[in-house]
Amino acid sequence: MTTQAQVHSAEHVHRDDLGARLGMWLFLFTELILFGGMFLVYSVYRFSHPQEFHIAAKELNTIVGTFNTMILLTSSLTMVLSIAAIQRDNKKLSIFFQFLTILLAVFFMVNKFFEWSVKFHHGIYPGSETLLNEKSGDILFFGLYYVMTGLHGLHVLVGIVIIAVMMRFTSKGIVTHDNYIKLENTGLYWHLVDIIWIFLFPLFYLIT
Repeated sequence: MTTQAQVHSAEHVHRDDLGARLGMWLFLFTELILFGGMFLVYSVYRFSHPQEFHIAAKELNTIVGTFNTMILLTSSLTMVLSIAAIQRDNKKLSIFFQFLTILLAVFFMVNKFFEWSVKFHHGIYPGSETLLNEKSGDILFFGLYYVMTGLHGLHVLVGIVIIAVMMRFTSKGIVTHDNYIKLENTGLYWHLVDIIWIFLFPLFYLIT
């Protein structure tokens, strides 16, 4: 026989928003360590081969890089707006902004795909005969370029999947105006993805 206390216990779901936030910040910290190590390696090699890095960077399309930067900055805004909308209990608007964020992320990946395709078409990729015939600085530059932007792209894809899950959670009423910590943590992850790109963009595209 079910008692009143058991019914109340079943209806009450324990929430630890503080713990969820701390867990997310800890995860973000590990991500910063990962990319921070890569930035350090980049800095060492750039210091060792400044002229070669400068020449190799001219192979990258600054316009495409700038456009992708604008896309990701806009996607951060739409992510913030989605959280603000759910806080005001506007579920449909929140879902709309989450969808826009995904759409912008897809645009970013499409641009990156075509950018990489052009490089591959010209034989500029790790292990290619064209690149192996270049100086060591050029090889290091493009090796770091593919590894770092590729890892960032993987994070973008993961973000797309997570935001899509948040869209479903919002539509099903799991994410609500008084229980939106999952969406908020997703927003933190997405902002990290954008911040990493803000560092990658000048390092590879704007070398002087």
